[in-house]
Amino acid sequence: MAASELYTKFARVWIPDPEEVWKSAELLKDYKPGDKVLLLHLEEGKDLEYHLDPKTKELPHLRNPDILVGENDLTALSYLHEPAVLHNLRVRFIDSKLIYTYCGIVLVAINPYEQLPIYGEDIINAYSGQNMGDMDPHIFAVAEEAYKQMARDERNQSIIVSGESGAGKTVSAKYAMRYFATVSGSASEANVEEKVLASNPIMESIGNAKTTRNDNSSRFGKYIEIGFDKRYRIIGANMRTYLLEKSRVVFQAEEERNYHIFYQLCASANIPEFKMLRLGNANNFHYTSQGGSPVIEGVDDAKEMAHTRQACTLLGISESYQMGIFRILAGILHLGNVGFASRDSDSCTIPPKHEPLSIFCDLMGVDYEEMCHWLCHRKLATATETYIKPISKLQATNARDALAKHIYAKLFNWIVDHVNQALHSAVKQHSFIGVLDIYGFETFEINSFEQFCINYANEKLQQQFNMHVFKLEQEEYMKEQIPWTLIDFYDNQPCINLIESKMGILDLLDEECKMPKGTDDTWAQKLYNTHLNKCALFEKPRLSNKAFIIQHFADKVEYQCEGFLEKNKDTVFEEQIKVLKSSKFKMLPELFQDDEKAISPTSATSSGRIPLSRTPAKPTKGRPGQMAKEHKKTVGHQFRNSLHLLMETLNATTPHYVRCIKPNDFKFPFTFDEKRAVQQLRACGVLETIRISAAGFPSRWTYQEFFSRYRVLMKQKDVLSDRKQTCKNVLEKLILDKDKYQFGKTKIFFRAGQVAYLEKLRADKLRAACIRIQKTIRGWLLRKKYLRMRKAAITVQRYVRGFQARCYAKFLRRTRAAITIQKYWRMYVVRRRYKITRAATVVLQSYLRGYLARNRYRKILREHKAVIIQKWVRGWLARKHYRRSMRAIIYLQCCFRRMMAKRELKKLKIEARSVERYKKLHIGMENKIMQLQRKVDEQNKDYKCLMEKLTNLEGVYNSETEKLRNDLERLQLSEEEAKVATGRVLSLQEEIAKLRKDLEQTQSEKKSIEERADKYKQETEQLVSSLKEENTLLKQEKETLNHRIVEQAKEMTETMEKKLVEETKQLELDLNDERLRYQNLLNEFSRLEERYDDLKEEMSLMVNVPKPGHKRTDSTHSSNESEYTFSSEIAETEDIPLRTEEPSEKKVPLDMSLFLKLQKRVTELEQEKQAMQDELDRKEEQVLRSKAKEEERPQVRGAELEYESLKRQELESENKKLKNELNELRKALSEKSAPEVTAPGAPAYRVLMEQLATVSEELDVRKEEVLILRSQLVSQKEAIQPKNTMTDSTILLEDVQKMKDKGEIAQAYIGLKETNRLLESQLQAQKRSHENEAEALRGEIQSLKEENNRQQQLLAQNLQLPPEARIEASLQHEITRLTNENLDLMEQLEKQDKTVRKLKKQLKVFAKKIGELEVGQMENISPGQIIDEPIRPVNIPRKEKDFQGMLEYKKEDEQKLVKNLILELKPRGVAVNLIPGLPAYILFMCVRHADYLNDDQKVRSLLTSTINSIKKVLKKRGDDFETVSFWLSNTCRFLHCLKQYSGEEGFMKHNTTRQNEHCLTNFDLAEYRQVLSDLAIQIYQQLVRVLENILQPMIVSGMLEHETIQGVSGVKPTGLRKRTSSIADEGTYTLDSILRQLNSFHSVMCQHGMDPELIKQVVKQMFYIVGAITLNNLLLRKDMCSWSKGMQIRYNVSQLEEWLRDKNLMNSGAKETLEPLIQAAQLLQVKKKTDDDAEAICSMCNALTTAQIVKVLNLYTPVNEFEERVSVSFIRTIQMRLRDRKDSPQLLMDAKHIFPVTFPFNPSSLALETIQIPASLGLGFISRV
Repeated sequence: MAASELYTKFARVWIPDPEEVWKSAELLKDYKPGDKVLLLHLEEGKDLEYHLDPKTKELPHLRNPDILVGENDLTALSYLHEPAVLHNLRVRFIDSKLIYTYCGIVLVAINPYEQLPIYGEDIINAYSGQNMGDMDPHIFAVAEEAYKQMARDERNQSIIVSGESGAGKTVSAKYAMRYFATVSGSASEANVEEKVLASNPIMESIGNAKTTRNDNSSRFGKYIEIGFDKRYRIIGANMRTYLLEKSRVVFQAEEERNYHIFYQLCASANIPEFKMLRLGNANNFHYTSQGGSPVIEGVDDAKEMAHTRQACTLLGISESYQMGIFRILAGILHLGNVGFASRDSDSCTIPPKHEPLSIFCDLMGVDYEEMCHWLCHRKLATATETYIKPISKLQATNARDALAKHIYAKLFNWIVDHVNQALHSAVKQHSFIGVLDIYGFETFEINSFEQFCINYANEKLQQQFNMHVFKLEQEEYMKEQIPWTLIDFYDNQPCINLIESKMGILDLLDEECKMPKGTDDTWAQKLYNTHLNKCALFEKPRLSNKAFIIQHFADKVEYQCEGFLEKNKDTVFEEQIKVLKSSKFKMLPELFQDDEKAISPTSATSSGRIPLSRTPAKPTKGRPGQMAKEHKKTVGHQFRNSLHLLMETLNATTPHYVRCIKPNDFKFPFTFDEKRAVQQLRACGVLETIRISAAGFPSRWTYQEFFSRYRVLMKQKDVLSDRKQTCKNVLEKLILDKDKYQFGKTKIFFRAGQVAYLEKLRADKLRAACIRIQKTIRGWLLRKKYLRMRKAAITVQRYVRGFQARCYAKFLRRTRAAITIQKYWRMYVVRRRYKITRAATVVLQSYLRGYLARNRYRKILREHKAVIIQKWVRGWLARKHYRRSMRAIIYLQCCFRRMMAKRELKKLKIEARSVERYKKLHIGMENKIMQLQRKVDEQNKDYKCLMEKLTNLEGVYNSETEKLRNDLERLQLSEEEAKVATGRVLSLQEEIAKLRKDLEQTQSEKKSIEERADKYKQETEQLVSSLKEENTLLKQEKETLNHRIVEQAKEMTETMEKKLVEETKQLELDLNDERLRYQNLLNEFSRLEERYDDLKEEMSLMVNVPKPGHKRTDSTHSSNESEYTFSSEIAETEDIPLRTEEPSEKKVPLDMSLFLKLQKRVTELEQEKQAMQDELDRKEEQVLRSKAKEEERPQVRGAELEYESLKRQELESENKKLKNELNELRKALSEKSAPEVTAPGAPAYRVLMEQLATVSEELDVRKEEVLILRSQLVSQKEAIQPKNTMTDSTILLEDVQKMKDKGEIAQAYIGLKETNRLLESQLQAQKRSHENEAEALRGEIQSLKEENNRQQQLLAQNLQLPPEARIEASLQHEITRLTNENLDLMEQLEKQDKTVRKLKKQLKVFAKKIGELEVGQMENISPGQIIDEPIRPVNIPRKEKDFQGMLEYKKEDEQKLVKNLILELKPRGVAVNLIPGLPAYILFMCVRHADYLNDDQKVRSLLTSTINSIKKVLKKRGDDFETVSFWLSNTCRFLHCLKQYSGEEGFMKHNTTRQNEHCLTNFDLAEYRQVLSDLAIQIYQQLVRVLENILQPMIVSGMLEHETIQGVSGVKPTGLRKRTSSIADEGTYTLDSILRQLNSFHSVMCQHGMDPELIKQVVKQMFYIVGAITLNNLLLRKDMCSWSKGMQIRYNVSQLEEWLRDKNLMNSGAKETLEPLIQAAQLLQVKKKTDDDAEAICSMCNALTTAQIVKVLNLYTPVNEFEERVSVSFIRTIQMRLRDRKDSPQLLMDAKHIFPVTFPFNPSSLALETIQIPASLGLGFISRV
């Protein structure tokens, strides 16, 4: 394949860059051979001319297709080179937040400098048991691979963790050890895994320190061997340490610290037990203050000290030893403060009574003077003599520091020894996994002896790594039968030879150290003379004669020779060591003893090796001068030996590599520095791995994967049935150079770049296909658009033309209409004008004529009115004149007549006085008399007439008089009233006068008041207006407040409803949590039971070992009894000693409260039993006494027969009387008792009525017996007919004597009498008790009334309180009242239940006893007596007994029953051939019979054996689904039977009358129901585990990997660690496999008759397991997070939902458990670009946590180039929107979670009497009753 084929226009390449290391660019034109310049376009938008190297003419590296970017394995990249590796790591680290990446066999771990939620126990469980390539890269995957290979290959493993300081080596090693501890567990109860993890805090405190690069940098290397037994459980561990940085004890660079333990001690100086150490602030000590940074941000040294001490305690380091360690460490700190004063240039002295030295000597227990002397002097030994020489101040200071370093190193080794001792196991180690946490390649500005040793170790490890990689490549090629060609890879053996060979650098260094006057300069010269210009890897710096350069595998490193000799010698004055050895402090001499003589038992490791960090290669034997020789061993020599031994260990194991990368030097989270990353990638060998892979065939495909991926490049004729041949034919056409690929047995091997080339061809083919599809689609769309436009144009034309025609017609119509309108309009105008003129004329005429007529009319009217006025005026004047004239005339007449009358009167008065007058009068009198006589006659006539008239008038007059009299009286009254009114008028007039005055005053006041009122009115109006405004505002505010109150009320209502719903949900969750917690405890208890059984078996085996001739068989009974199977109220004390024999460890799971309750209940039952036994004995004695009296009596006489008949009548009357009393008692109770207690549904009423009904039935039975006895007596009387009346009594006596010796009638009478007496006494007692209860109830009613009054008072008081306080107080009172009431009712109910049960049991016991006595009496009759009797036999008819639904068996057949029915029963046969739940029915029927017999021992024994046998079966065949399902179904059915026939009202609602007759009568098995419920829960959990074990291998393959919809998802290139193919091969699980398995589970459960509700719960649990495991794998597999995989998942989920619909299980809640998986699949398919998409995702994914959503988005990977990646900004938008969501930070779902199970009561409609026992069960020894 020519370069021109790849370097074409738009091809992307990598070019070097000084800042970013590599930059991406795009070709602007095709490359042609011979071109010297490439025209490139950079990503930032600039164009660049890239000049090719004229010598090499190497083209820039090609960039991988985007589809390959972000791969889990770097070897999956088509182009394997440095920029591709760097870019892939950067994309994964920055964009996807993934810190782990595979590089072949290496795991690259980048330190995120941030806590990530990917190390929880759920993640450990997810990786456990998985293949390394099936999950995303992780340290757990490496640990699992090591653990799996150890178990599979029986070969020890090693995990080599390396990297720079701060790269995360220690943390990675810690997580690996944590994984082993979690997955494997320990083989003993000593919790070895906890101890292994507890060693980390100790080693970190004494071996880790803060550096400029890392706050917790390990300053030593360590190799931890974790030992496993044959079952691959942790049994112990061993630690080896390498090259502790002792110089840090006495010197720290700027911004660095000493070892953590010193600062922890200083921070804890105030602890009382640390007072003796006399410590203080770390700045007060020279050894801890040099770095100037004594505090680490975010770290509390005091707390860390507590953790360190706790870890020491866990590892068995006693308090005394801990204090000894702290004393030594404190002594080192005080030693650092010892100062020296110069006497001269060659000598120095310590000030007298120097406090730091004094404290040091006190802590170390050494002599002050002696230590002071040897700190300032040294002993020199020559061949002939020994003398003491003073030393200078500088030498003394160096000697002091050397002593401090030596003490710390010895203490470090001593602690490591003790840690190894604590981790040591007495069990033989079968295999181990080693975890090597060692420093990576280091290069600084100044490199010294430490960097030299570190780089030397890395050279050795890199060589081992290269050889291992090379070996793996070779094995892969040979396995696939690929022609093997030697791959040229870097061999660093020359560099190693340069360092460690003879006359190498280390040899020359040791030789120079032996020289008396050897210096660093002379050693440097020897190096130059020996290696310069002779070894290509050794160079000399140009400007220095005290340094040298070595070309390491990673880089050139310049070492400064200064200090090499001193550090290699590690010289300590022997005299100072001797002073320390003579210490009174016992622990200090231990540090300096030889390993063989050490007091500590941990001097050697568990494998017998000597700790490599402090021993020579060949251990020396104890002999004189050994210490001196040991001190002459150089550090380099020791390190080389340790390294060789380490390499031997690693070569004997299978290595696994973890390379830790530090992304930046500033500890910024998720910040990637390309320069630093490249340096470390080169140094740790990752790029070398890439180079080795790239040199061969790095890309590998199986034939099926290749066919699936590149099917688009094949033609139909190229596709053959043989996939291998098809691939060969296609490849030969696509890649002409056959050296670019090789065909293996199962895979195709490609050289670097070929997959990219194939991807390019595939992309071109797809692009061409897309273009063709686009072209066709666009043409079709455009033609469709054209046709649509043409059709639209025609339609528009048609409508336009029609519109125009209509417009023209409309124009014509309008023209014609206009003419018509004009005609009519003109006519209208003219006519209107005429009408207006005419109307105006008529109006003028009418107005004119009207005006004239009105004028005439007004004139006439005036004239007429004037005439009238004249008439009335003239008449008035005439009348006025007439009236005036008349008045004058009348007045004159009156005056004249008055005057004439006065004259006449005066004249008459004078005449009357004169006689003459009388004479004159008499003269004319006679005439006058005559005249008068005539007149009288006439007058008489007239008188008569008048009298008649008068009579008439008299009547009229009388009437008129009466009227007038009445009128007069009325007038008189009126007059009086008028007088009164006149007086009143006067008074009123006076009052009016006064009132006028008052009125005037009032008017004046009124005016003033009106004025003031006007002012007030104005002010009031203003005030009213202002008040109106305020009122308006207040109304508005009121309305707003009302609105707000309404809203708040609504909100409060909604809030309360929400709170109520939330609280309800919370209560449901709490209930489920409690159920789950309880069921988890049951699960743990069952696990401990199994553990106990295993230990018991092991103990029995251990006991049997010394007795080879005797094989002990385990007793089934004893093993069953040893298990804690149930807690029953009827358990007896014999079980207690057996339980006390159990180990104390097994007592922990027992519920002590339940145990105490059971003990108390057992005591009560024993007391009741004793009382009943005493009563029974007393009754028996009474019966015996009565029998004895009857035997002593003389023979019965005839009079006694009469007496017996009287007694019979008396008994009948007694029975009637008792029956009446019962009815009265029932009536009284129903009338007098409280309605809430005696209500028909009340428990007390039900219990009482049941009891009374039982007694009534008993009375009826006794009545029948009395009738039977009466018939017997009558027959006997007929048989004893007297022959002679004189001898009646004698014959009767003889007949009676013949009848029976003991008197049958008497015996019957006695028995009946005793029975009646017993019943009477019991009924009287019951009556008294019920009367007492009724009285108590009355008292309770009274108390309730008082309570009601008190509540009313409280309510009245509460009404005076504020509303809030009122509500709170009322609620509080109500809660208190209800609580007290409930407690009282519960106590009363318990007492009544106990009383009723006691009375029932007494009745049954006495009835049974009396029946037995009667039977015994009947059995005493001899057959001869019956034959001799001359009595005619009486036939008493017996009813046929129906089957009562009970099964009888003998006590000795119990084990056989359990064996045949439980232990040896085959579920398949029972489920298919017999009714479901048959064993449960049989067992319950046996329990019923034992209850009927009132045999508590039999009930207890049967239930105990049943429960234990079920447990035994499940333990033996617990992995068989059918067995577990069968016994779960039968246990539930047995539990339901115990409930259904318990006699409790709540369980008897659905029973038939016959079923209610079958209820248990003697025993309350509620406790056994609880035990059976617990057993059912354990079986359910075991069933779930079996389901999970069966389904788990299918789920990932069937739900994720298998392509249910073929061709939707393509296969991407994979790296060295191949994933499971998604193509369905033989043996691969598919979705159909899962559905078949689900069908199998469902059919088995249905066959076994499992409750439908329980089946729903099992199905819900199955679907949860499927959803959780699928989602967890999706979250941990980057290759599964794509659009096409989302479609596959949704299709698979729809198939599962269809299965639910088919089985009618949609309401089981199973679909809801798949909701997280459904939402994850939707998340993979929805758009992920805009803010609207983010909002839609946030609202859609409510079942996923924020961590899961972000993880899916980070993992989303396009399978094809046409898909787009999710941008980082979009993910951040999602995080911002979800930041307020409160959900679990846990990433994975808990796949082990088991929903709490419930067993809803499900009564059976099957009648027990109809059940037939098949002969196949082998239960012939039981009989139906």
